[in-house]
Amino acid sequence: MSWSTEEFVPPDPERVDPAVLTALLARYGWERRGGAPGRYTRWTPPGETAVTGGHRNTSTSLLVPENRGSGAYADYADLLGEALTALARSAAPSARQVLIALTFPGDEIRWRRDTPLVAEAVPWTADAQLRSAARAMLMAAARAERGGAGYFGERHGRYASAFLEQVLVGPSPSGRMLTAFVPVPAGRGPVTTLLRALQATRDAVDYQRATGGMEAFQAAVGLGVCHELTDALVRLVRGTEGAEVALAWLPATSPPEGFAARPEPIEFSPGDLPALEAAGALYVRDEPSVEVRVTGTVVRLRRPRPSGGGTVRLRVLAGADVRQVRVRLDEAAYRIAVHAHLVGLPVRVSGRLESVSGFRAIVGPTGVTPVHVDEAERDRLLKSLHGGVDTFEDACGGDRIGPSDD
Repeated sequence: MSWSTEEFVPPDPERVDPAVLTALLARYGWERRGGAPGRYTRWTPPGETAVTGGHRNTSTSLLVPENRGSGAYADYADLLGEALTALARSAAPSARQVLIALTFPGDEIRWRRDTPLVAEAVPWTADAQLRSAARAMLMAAARAERGGAGYFGERHGRYASAFLEQVLVGPSPSGRMLTAFVPVPAGRGPVTTLLRALQATRDAVDYQRATGGMEAFQAAVGLGVCHELTDALVRLVRGTEGAEVALAWLPATSPPEGFAARPEPIEFSPGDLPALEAAGALYVRDEPSVEVRVTGTVVRLRRPRPSGGGTVRLRVLAGADVRQVRVRLDEAAYRIAVHAHLVGLPVRVSGRLESVSGFRAIVGPTGVTPVHVDEAERDRLLKSLHGGVDTFEDACGGDRIGPSDD
């Protein structure tokens, strides 16, 4: 989800903890400018304070009462509400970030790219690249949280997509920085997995650059490092002078066990790209094949000649955590697949799901048989298969199959 850029409505002061508010102000660089101990603190935005004639001039100044239960202020809620309203009206970009964090409590992930500016702006493609890299990184972390693997392909894709639906993305006015807010506790597993994996990736890159060896990347798979993560980092870093990923825990909660209260940002540079690219290729190459028994609907048929075997593409219904697979079939099995497609029936096939093809090719297929379904399900599959396809020849990739052939 993306946060709206329209006027922000501040949260209800009765639901805001002043300790959380002050922690967020400090996190985003606001400066504490005195106050009365035990009663209130005063804050000014980062970079907006100047000294003129011995006096401080600021466009925004927040007075935040410290303790809801102290009894120091009868109008406590009014004072806190005024501070929140001032935040909502502030032109400081950090003010919006603080309000989002208050409204949507969660752990924060911040990506920063040091990209060249053109007239104080970044190219459209640079902003799109930042968002693409951040999304890919979150998807990789969610997949890795389900279990370590060097290459996931489309495994755990539904889980990762569902996780991403919970994440809120803050505004990115500069195109060089992006912040995501991940709900706690629902999203903490992927967040901790991401932090651990990024730290392991940083160590593995340093080892590879120092020794030339890839052993550290192989050992880091158990820590969440995978092809998808290294690919996301390549996207994040390419075209920049450097990039970093920083995480901050929800102020109202304790940090996860085993993690620092304030994790250090993890930085990557263009010099790291060769190691990251080599690791990504290694993970794809070394991923073992898996024995599967897949049930799927035939969505594409192709063979080079009017007779003989051919290749089919199946939309997977069961048997493997991927969306589609390709299968090279002999003539008899190909004929079965054609007839199943014509009548709208799924087929079942056993074989090895190979990593060489991105876990999308079944090698050594056996036992190709149609799977009978009830009439309602058969009609649904037929509509799904032929939706948007005008002719059977289109579904077959342009290869005509005459009555004498199949």
